[in-house]
Amino acid sequence: MRRLIALALLLAACGPEPQSAQSVLNDKWRKRAQDSYRAADMEDAKTSVDEALKTDPKDPIARVLAGRIALARLEFTEALKVTEGLQTTEAHMIRGRAFWYSNDVERAGDELEGMLRDPEVKDPWAREVVKLARRGQGRKPFAIEGGIVAAIDMPQAGSLLIVPCELDGENILAMVATGVAELTIDAASRKEPAWVSLRFGDRLEVKDVPAVTQDLTGLSRQLGAPIKALLGVNVLRHMHATFDRRASQFVVRREDPAAPPDATRVPLYYIRGGGMMLRAGVAKGDATANLLVDTSTPYPLALTDAAWKSAGVNIASLKGDPALPPNYKTGLVPLLRVGGIEVPQIPGVQGVDLSDIKSRIDVDFGGVLGAGFLTPFRVTFGDEGRFIWLEVAPPEAPLPTAPGQGDGRPSGGPPMTPDPAPSAAPSSTSTPKKAAPAAGGKR
Repeated sequence: MRRLIALALLLAACGPEPQSAQSVLNDKWRKRAQDSYRAADMEDAKTSVDEALKTDPKDPIARVLAGRIALARLEFTEALKVTEGLQTTEAHMIRGRAFWYSNDVERAGDELEGMLRDPEVKDPWAREVVKLARRGQGRKPFAIEGGIVAAIDMPQAGSLLIVPCELDGENILAMVATGVAELTIDAASRKEPAWVSLRFGDRLEVKDVPAVTQDLTGLSRQLGAPIKALLGVNVLRHMHATFDRRASQFVVRREDPAAPPDATRVPLYYIRGGGMMLRAGVAKGDATANLLVDTSTPYPLALTDAAWKSAGVNIASLKGDPALPPNYKTGLVPLLRVGGIEVPQIPGVQGVDLSDIKSRIDVDFGGVLGAGFLTPFRVTFGDEGRFIWLEVAPPEAPLPTAPGQGDGRPSGGPPMTPDPAPSAAPSSTSTPKKAAPAAGGKR
């Protein structure tokens, strides 16, 4: 007995086995990758997680993180590779979205069903997509036929982007809505998710487009026009779209266009592959904000309090506006830097309820960059949506206006924020549940 006690005391004195130098290095690289991902510095996050996996290729935490980073960068093959064999709920989520966005419909359905078996998971988008996947066997999503390119004239609607097109042979009005992931059609005409076709102009047709449903009646009423669909980022990326509010033009193509002259390249990332975001400088120094790009919001900017402070603006200095709800304040962001473009004195709004977005995404969230900021630019998706080209407006083009001035919203109306459609990342593609503004333009 004495020998056993002595042995136990000896083992206790030795303590736990110290971490190996390799394990310590793995932890450091993994933490750096996590921090960079949280800050939406996807380049450094990618570099760091690769180093972590070099030290321990089987580390399940690093593998899942690598999958998230790859999904955000639209590197779907990489997302599948690093999570292969993992059977966690999160691994199923990553693979399901990677298969879906790379147009492997059947395997997307299998993985998403695996994710939904977890009773703690609530993912409306995934449930809709599983239905589409089971009805989509043998389909080739986003098959473009007919013309090479189609240019569509958009009606005036303030800063909003309304596109005439055909949905399954019916002439409709659709709205460009980068705050949602998928093509979203009015639930008044479709009760279930469906595979549909879109036609732009006389010739160019996009077949086998997956569409989820949402009641758009309130949006149509607010705009004073029958909006039957929202063109989300998944369909916009596949159509290599360009939108130009100042020229009232919307363009779709079979292939990526050449780099426009005199344009700046703005990298994008997509939370869970669906929520279109960018990093913007909000001050002269290194301060940045991660912004959801939502063309259904007419304001140039709607920022969190933390982002206002990062921009060097005292919240107490913001002013109310009689045209806005009483809890809204307005002010000017001294500088907004997007890509190689620096725009001074950008109007913004404080007080918009962004908690629904902020609480569900896994990067630091600074606010929403809306259509009002993009109005002076011609915007083109490049590399299947991994970046956008911003062509600087000519001198006579208008700069972003203050809320209530030329934003297509009637006096007293809140920001254009329709109820969120189911999306690849409900947390990142949802917009605040507020009423929409009137379009103020012709059909």
